[in-house]
Amino acid sequence: MRDLVLWLAGQLVERPADVRVDVVERDRTSVLELRVAPGDVGRVIGRGGRTVRALRTVLDAAASGRGRHAVLDVVD
Repeated sequence: MRDLVLWLAGQLVERPADVRVDVVERDRTSVLELRVAPGDVGRVIGRGGRTVRALRTVLDAAASGRGRHAVLDVVD
């Protein structure tokens, strides 16, 4: 799932080399913390949060296929 978020976020931002994803495992939940360059935060969040909501939907679908739950946080 980490690789999926890295790839998707890398396609959205202008500086893909600055994309970082840290994973924290808790029981059956994975918390993925997404970090991007300060100028790219708006691109990842999108207008009204639409882009980040779509990323979370894709991530949750991928996780549920593995019997897990996933949470995506965009960290400043």
